[in-house]
Amino acid sequence: MSVMSNLFRGPWSSTARLDGKTVLITGSNTGIGKETARDLAKRGARIIMACRDLGKAEAAQKELIEDSGNQNIVVKKLDLSDTKLIREFAEVINKEEKQVNILINNAGVMMCPFSKTADGFEMQFGVNHLGHFLLTYLLLDLIRRSAPARILNVSSMAHTWGTINLDDINSEKRYNDRRAYGQSKLANILFSRSLAKRLEGTGVTVYALHPGIVQTELGRHLNTPLKVAYTIVKPFLKTPVQGAQTSIYCAVEPALENESGHYYSECAQATCSRTATDDEMAQKLWELSCQMLGITWE
Repeated sequence: MSVMSNLFRGPWSSTARLDGKTVLITGSNTGIGKETARDLAKRGARIIMACRDLGKAEAAQKELIEDSGNQNIVVKKLDLSDTKLIREFAEVINKEEKQVNILINNAGVMMCPFSKTADGFEMQFGVNHLGHFLLTYLLLDLIRRSAPARILNVSSMAHTWGTINLDDINSEKRYNDRRAYGQSKLANILFSRSLAKRLEGTGVTVYALHPGIVQTELGRHLNTPLKVAYTIVKPFLKTPVQGAQTSIYCAVEPALENESGHYYSECAQATCSRTATDDEMAQKLWELSCQMLGITWE
């Protein structure tokens, strides 16, 4: 299928219901996260919006309740740039929720100037990969008890821009915002592969996906030439509703029930880069992530 026909493809559709299921979505107050939440709320799921900006999240919550007619949408504060706050968030979820059937690791930062998380990790790797790695680890027992369950990691075709730089994972020797973003998105796919292997036979399946090139707030850190280019191409980019379709597909499509560890784009299994299928690198990244976070996860 050509790029142009992909751009104008109609949305994937399914009548699948999620009544009685709980879905936790990070970064769901804007963009594709919000549109994913809207769709899954209309399918009857309990939605937990895990967001850093509570003001924005509560405004989005009100809109989604009105639009979906589903009152069972709650907001919880989650800051993925601070492991202490991730642990506090997970403690609340583990205590208050009976189940989490679908975890969608959707939040992200893109091509921001060099900065560090509260724990000293490079911001894009820290939020996009390590924050979600830790969150998944802390919620995994609850997710396993909720099986059949699904874990989605929203990656990007930008994974082809990066490599996993084990010797300078925090880009301290040399920082390139594009390469650092690519590294974090590549890490999302490698994490998905490793996690899927570890969860074989548990009823918990794992999916990595590329939402498409979407008009969202992620581009707020672009430099001036890129902002000009973005303005020119914007009419050809996906809307957040179109961008959310592959997340929704991976969350609800019954045919994916026995698939795990693959990469998806345009509501179908897709090919990722050769680097993203390197199981040896995936294992090294897993070990380094555990070491950086001070956790033991075999």
